Amino acid sequence: MRKLSVIGLGLAGFAGLVFGLFAVLNGADGVSAQNKGKRKIEAVDAPKAVGPYSHGIVANGMVYTAGQIGADPKTGELAEGIEAQTDRALKNIEGVLRMSGSRMANAVKTTVFLADMNDFAKMNEVYAKHFPEPFPARSTVQVARLPRDAKVEIEVVALAQP
Repeated sequence: MRKLSVIGLGLAGFAGLVFGLFAVLNGADGVSAQNKGKRKIEAVDAPKAVGPYSHGIVANGMVYTAGQIGADPKTGELAEGIEAQTDRALKNIEGVLRMSGSRMANAVKTTVFLADMNDFAKMNEVYAKHFPEPFPARSTVQVARLPRDAKVEIEVVALAQP
C-alpha cells in the first residue's frame, strides 16, 4: 500500500511540473491570459472612444461592440431626434463591424438602451432598416440616462466572419 502512495505522489508531482511548465511557457511572451485570443477594433467610422474602452473586441469568432450613441464620427455632434440618433448609432456600429471584417447581417444579439420607452416605435422603424432577416435577438431597456443625454445607445454581438 505504501508503494502505491509513493507512486501516486510521484505522479501528482509530475502532473504539477507539467502544468507549471505549461503555464510558464504560455506566459513567457508577456501577454496576460485576459488578452490572449482577443483583438481590439478601432473604427474611423465611429466617434473616438472617450474612455478606457475599445470600439469593439474580436474574440472566439465573435465581435463584441461597445455601445454607440448617435454622434457623428467627424464632428462629434449628436444627431437631432430619436430617428436620426438611431440611424447614426447603427451607422457607427456598422463602421465598427466593418473594421472587424464583419457586417450587420452577422449580428446575432443587440441591446438597445432608450432614454424614453415612448420612443420605442420610432427607434424600431429605423432599426429594422439596418438589419436583414433573420433579425438578431434583441433586448430593449429604458435607462435613467445615457452619455451626453443621448436618446438611444446600441451595442451588438456579431459573428466575426462574413
